[in-house]
Amino acid sequence: MKKLSLADKLSLNKFEVNEGEPHIRIDQQVCRTCREKSCLTACPAGLYSEQNDQITVEWAGCLECGTCRIICGKKAISWEYPQGGFGIIYRQG
Repeated sequence: MKKLSLADKLSLNKFEVNEGEPHIRIDQQVCRTCREKSCLTACPAGLYSEQNDQITVEWAGCLECGTCRIICGKKAISWEYPQGGFGIIYRQG
């Protein structure tokens, strides 16, 4: 049996995206004071990246696990569940 990559596993899920209404927000001023930047490695979907000295998140692919909110020691990440009907729809594969 072939082992699936992260991208393959994530493609099994369906996302209903509420365009223009991110459920994850980052306080960049607080982020700049963080040395660990744990969010870059903790997200199981790999949604966080650093570009031009800023942390960005591709919130549309969020698995809604809340790991980023918990791992951020500086409390720079504001995370809520997406509005009703939006977010991830898990499929068994």
